[in-house]
Amino acid sequence: MLIKILGTGCPNCVRLEANVKVALEKAWIKSNVEKITDIADIMSYSIMWTPWLVIDEKVVSAWKVCDVEEIITLLNWNNELKQEKKSCGCSCNWKC
Repeated sequence: MLIKILGTGCPNCVRLEANVKVALEKAWIKSNVEKITDIADIMSYSIMWTPWLVIDEKVVSAWKVCDVEEIITLLNWNNELKQEKKSCGCSCNWKC
């Protein structure tokens, strides 16, 4: 799992990053966390305001600071999609 936090370093971006780290610890999930601060990289996602939370290249939250419990829910949801994808054997995100 790859988690990206898109933001320029504003207080909200810093809070989101801290909440992601706490959520990962609390949920016992190991993940790579990247903080994307370069404006050109952020713009490649076609966004105007930050922070954004991206899990495995899926935007899961935009323009807000998710609390720890919200992030845990998003991480679990992403894991469930991965399991479903593995179980059906095709490239869709839903059970076949």
